[in-house]
Amino acid sequence: MPPRDQLSDRLARRLPQYLQDEGMKPDDHLSVQKLADAFNVSRSPITAALALLTQSGLVRHEARRGYFLAQAPQSPSPGRIEDPLSQIYFQLAEDRLDGKLSDAISENLLRERYDLSKADLRSLLHRIMQEGWIEPRPGYGWSFSPMLTTPDALVQTYRLRAAIEPAALLEPDFNIDRRTLDHLAEVEQRLMNGEIETISSDDLYQCGVDFHETLAAASGNPYFLDALKRVNRIRRLLAYRANLTRTRFRKQVPEHLEIIDLLRRGRNGDAAVAMQHHLGSVIVNLQDLQPSLTPSQT
Repeated sequence: MPPRDQLSDRLARRLPQYLQDEGMKPDDHLSVQKLADAFNVSRSPITAALALLTQSGLVRHEARRGYFLAQAPQSPSPGRIEDPLSQIYFQLAEDRLDGKLSDAISENLLRERYDLSKADLRSLLHRIMQEGWIEPRPGYGWSFSPMLTTPDALVQTYRLRAAIEPAALLEPDFNIDRRTLDHLAEVEQRLMNGEIETISSDDLYQCGVDFHETLAAASGNPYFLDALKRVNRIRRLLAYRANLTRTRFRKQVPEHLEIIDLLRRGRNGDAAVAMQHHLGSVIVNLQDLQPSLTPSQT
């Protein structure tokens, strides 16, 4: 059985809250296309996520009829929601940032170091490969891809983003529909209502990525989105470490909501100014976080 896709796993964790917010009841039909539109993804990861939820009993599948809600969705229980392998995943990421793992590494070494089964190792490597910071070597083993490992380099990526993201909002072909803006606002509101402290670090990171990449995609200029995706891939590990200090998100979420509100009203120029201010404030916050971002010497 191939390793589960990271996006499908993430959607499977988010869908119960979404279904509850939508007032879905047992036996209600779950439209794959409607869910794909709501989460701004294709049908395939939604179908995979629903298949995962059938295993937990939340959803049932009927041949030729599709997916149905099998029981009332429950709010996430208090405390952070982590994948079973998340603790090992973040330890591996920390070890890579701290220089404890060489550029090339074998599966046997990883299994022994982190006490992993073959199946868990495949799942972990699949996730890391999907995120773009490891790749298989020809014939044997794995190689880590170039990633940011210093706080100064992370700040430089935000300076680049501060140059291109406000400009993306001013592109002549910029177009974003209200439904997409409503979905972005809904995610931000849930964060403000408490999810900042309860969702996993990777989901918290992905919320920010989704917000900024969605706006870049709406520019109508594919080069903005391509540049932002490249930056997001190489900054992922240091961004995870920065996410350990979550209090800064309480300031960033209202800034995201302000940008959404301005775009709803067609005030793209003001939204671009707000985006410039938002990314500038993140740069200041990251400079304050430099001690926690600096690799340990142990």
